[in-house]
Amino acid sequence: MNKSKGFTIIELLVVVAIIAVLAAIVLVNVTGYINQGKNAAIKGNLATVLTNAAVFYDATGNYTNFCTNAYFTGPSAAITSAGGTAICKVKADSTTWCGCSTLKDVTGATGQTFCVDSTGAKKQTAVVCATECDTTLAACQ
Repeated sequence: MNKSKGFTIIELLVVVAIIAVLAAIVLVNVTGYINQGKNAAIKGNLATVLTNAAVFYDATGNYTNFCTNAYFTGPSAAITSAGGTAICKVKADSTTWCGCSTLKDVTGATGQTFCVDSTGAKKQTAVVCATECDTTLAACQ
């Protein structure tokens, strides 16, 4: 009797297939959680912009140049690193402003944006930022 030790090729293929299926399931779930975390970072940075705008207004009395100031560009850089695209609009008379960013796609919610404005509004919608935050009103629609 000549017995060899080890696994057959079929047994190894079955184990590899099972591991591949489990890895695919985990990867899909982890990606969704990562995107949810990035969305939380984007929303948090836009909330910071809201606070920064109040400080900027107290210092200057209006929102002139707010969108190009470090009060917006700092959090905007953090939003970009989280995968968002931040925009800022100031009304022509510099009395109001609006900030908006795209959010990462998660299960059940694609094409979402998050908007904040000088009235203190915080709003998540499916409206694109250019429409949500226009220069006419400079407020979340």
